[in-house]
Amino acid sequence: MGGVKRSFIVSLAVYTAFQQCSGDYNPLHTDEEFARGKGFPERVMYGNILNAFVSMLIGECLPTKNVIIHSQDIQYKKSVYLNDVLWAELSVEGVHESVNTVEFKFVFKNQHEKVVSKGHVQIGVI
Repeated sequence: MGGVKRSFIVSLAVYTAFQQCSGDYNPLHTDEEFARGKGFPERVMYGNILNAFVSMLIGECLPTKNVIIHSQDIQYKKSVYLNDVLWAELSVEGVHESVNTVEFKFVFKNQHEKVVSKGHVQIGVI
């Protein structure tokens, strides 16, 4: 298994679907005026949307579908906003054949080449 590069757009449809799925209506994510009052230029998108994008990278972009996520961690470095274009890079960090696991590191950069998040994901090969 090699690395993966893919772009994502944090569209209104993605935002709405995540909001409905999670039930999270925190005003930082839903109220423009509230977000501006906290020093943000607009509503901040849900950080866990990026976790969903990681799931897609693992479940759909690897050369095999015989995988399951064992663990995942993510660090949020910069806020993400509606219609941001994110470039994800997923690369192998370690392979453990004795237990059929692969560790990846990932990074998301926005359209301004700024790192918005990074982390790790460990998968099992089933």
